[in-house]
Amino acid sequence: MPLQSSFAKPVLSLEQQLGQKLMVDLRYFCEQGSSKQCRTPLTQLPNELAQAITKHNIGGVILFSENTQSVEQIITLNNQLQAAASQSSSKLPLFISIDQEGGRVARLPRDVATSFTGNMSIGATYKKHGVSFATKTATVIAKELSTLGINVNYGPTVDVNMNPDNPVINVRSFGENPAIVAELGAAQVAGFENNGVITSLKHFPGHGDTNVDSHTGLPKVNHSKEIIYEQDLAPFKHIIAKQNPGMIMTAHIQYPALDSTTFVSVDGKTMIKPATMSRKIITDILRGELNYQGVVITDALDMAGISHFFTPTQAVINTFLAGVDIALMPIEIRTPDDFIKLDELIKRLVDAVKAKQLNEQEISQSAQRIVLLKNKFELSTHFDPINALINAKQTIGSAAHRDIEAQLAVEAITQVKNKQNTLPLNLKSGQHVHIIMPDTRKCMAMQQAIEAISDKKLNYTCSSLQGFNPQQAHADITTADVIIAGNATPNQSAVEIGGMDDLKDDPNFALNNAEQPKALKSLLNFAKTKHKNTVFISLRAPYDIAEFGDYANAVLASYAYNIDVDKDDMVAGPAFTALAKVLLGKSPANGVLPVTIKPQEAH
Repeated sequence: MPLQSSFAKPVLSLEQQLGQKLMVDLRYFCEQGSSKQCRTPLTQLPNELAQAITKHNIGGVILFSENTQSVEQIITLNNQLQAAASQSSSKLPLFISIDQEGGRVARLPRDVATSFTGNMSIGATYKKHGVSFATKTATVIAKELSTLGINVNYGPTVDVNMNPDNPVINVRSFGENPAIVAELGAAQVAGFENNGVITSLKHFPGHGDTNVDSHTGLPKVNHSKEIIYEQDLAPFKHIIAKQNPGMIMTAHIQYPALDSTTFVSVDGKTMIKPATMSRKIITDILRGELNYQGVVITDALDMAGISHFFTPTQAVINTFLAGVDIALMPIEIRTPDDFIKLDELIKRLVDAVKAKQLNEQEISQSAQRIVLLKNKFELSTHFDPINALINAKQTIGSAAHRDIEAQLAVEAITQVKNKQNTLPLNLKSGQHVHIIMPDTRKCMAMQQAIEAISDKKLNYTCSSLQGFNPQQAHADITTADVIIAGNATPNQSAVEIGGMDDLKDDPNFALNNAEQPKALKSLLNFAKTKHKNTVFISLRAPYDIAEFGDYANAVLASYAYNIDVDKDDMVAGPAFTALAKVLLGKSPANGVLPVTIKPQEAH
């Protein structure tokens, strides 16, 4: 949907400048009750929120899966949001932003929009296809977002995943090679921004070697300065020079080799400043050394990496002091009472400028960077929802887009091991296939994917790692001709939550998360003692191959396991379809591991 802009470069008052520097979330809204209890998804704009956007010249909003129920609803909501912005004194349009990375982090409904199998699967195609899939996926996602009136995407993720235990990045990364991550990231920035969607490169200066999720704690990277520049910073440096992305997002991570300055937290502890609040990292390195002149935005300020240590106002002031342009999710707005908090935040920020705690000229320059970016991408408060709806219906999840999604899924499948030519499976009618999966829904997805492309009538049984009868599982393995076992680690992180819940399995044999890997190992070991033809599939971060791969004759990696259930109860997803094609020899496994799998140490 082409957006036309006619606004001139405005002269903004201090209050208008500060409003432009806030990006608020709309996840939930309740007319009554407390903010803590409110879990009603906001799907249309309440008058009070529209008035707050207008009154404070708010610069942008972030949408979550709760706000994106259908194409019609999203377009209506975005139209309401821009209409509220059009009534503000500055008349500036909103940044309407979203986390639509593809793969594990996708806020649009998967059965509607094209979600793809994610960055690590793109990394797996690099050796054969170069940047082709990075460009194609970004182009598709940008076209789908822009038809909905969404103009900022928090991606690409260019963290270099160097840590097998990384709980939050893992498959959201293109891989462990900084040069390849840089090249694929640059191609995605071009793909998004050439199609009208502003990118937000993340998470500066790098979240790739952490074993703590900054949504739940404050990670620290103890790399030397040399390693930081060679690995963590390298993709950012390359992409800034080559593509100059519209935005860069900061990381709530301590980098003592870059800045060991300390602060005193709300509970009185002296701690090293996170990058989000470090002037050395944001102003001296990102702006000074790397010469980035675009808009810098924080990661969400409600994340534990910040909210456990600062009050909301302290957090915003400290990020602005560091040289950040936009505070993302500075306060929770869940009920009408929370608008008092927003009024108070703006007042406190004005007071901080007047008291010279914040530099007036820097605030003005920051606001102008925001206005320049809105001008550059011709953002507008006006669009025609009827034409937008027609365009969106033709574009979102189109056959051409789904075809690219399927191509990426199959080209990414990586064969790590194939002893005795186990693959492709030579299945005959009447044979018994036993499937072991993290839950029954994934068993169904694997079974239905095989059934869709095989002309053989096979018998299937399933062991779900959420809960199975050990006696029955042993009996099924004993009579099976082939075992197909899948594992998905690590568990979902906070940023990924919001998708479809898995089916609940046999409550009589329920297994908690800690028991499930032991159960899988036990079943695979039993299959090995019975000399069964076994294929192990790493469904997510492929590091688990070190733990389970030795039990199987063949090993595949898919980097994704996303599935949808349609109206006919068919369970399907591009990764499972791709796996079935490789298992049955309909497609070769062309992918190459983008990370190193280290043999597990003996315990």
